[in-house]
Amino acid sequence: MTQTAMALSTDARTQIAEALNQAVAETAVTTMLAQNFHWNVKGMAFGPLHDLFQKMYEDHFVAQDDLAERIRAIDAHAEGTLAGMIKRSKVAENDGHATDKEMIKMMLVAQETLAETIAGAGEVAASHGDTLTEDLCIARGQTHEKFAWFLRSHLA
Repeated sequence: MTQTAMALSTDARTQIAEALNQAVAETAVTTMLAQNFHWNVKGMAFGPLHDLFQKMYEDHFVAQDDLAERIRAIDAHAEGTLAGMIKRSKVAENDGHATDKEMIKMMLVAQETLAETIAGAGEVAASHGDTLTEDLCIARGQTHEKFAWFLRSHLA
């Protein structure tokens, strides 16, 4: 049965918010990772990678807001501290001292991790009949899988 945000039980909202906060944290860390790589990439593929990393961080910045606003729409608390996001995230930071291929590989892992986390959040939402959150997660997962494909193509 499909439910709107406020028709969800308190327990359902808590579980969905927890899953979405995980997605926000990993999106935030990946946003900064992409921006860091955008600034620091070097090599023969500088132009296309510089542009790709910029597309990623611009997309991810908007996504953080969309995910956090959904958390608020279900009347839960959105994690808003960098320290909290870094602690929670399965995506690791990097200091930007990496080759272009290492950057691609790290960003590929980040995109695949995000796709998996967001798919899991969508499953949690679906199990509670929250189709609006599930839909948001499906769209975000597709975006991260597309970015992963772009990155894998650079490694071929």
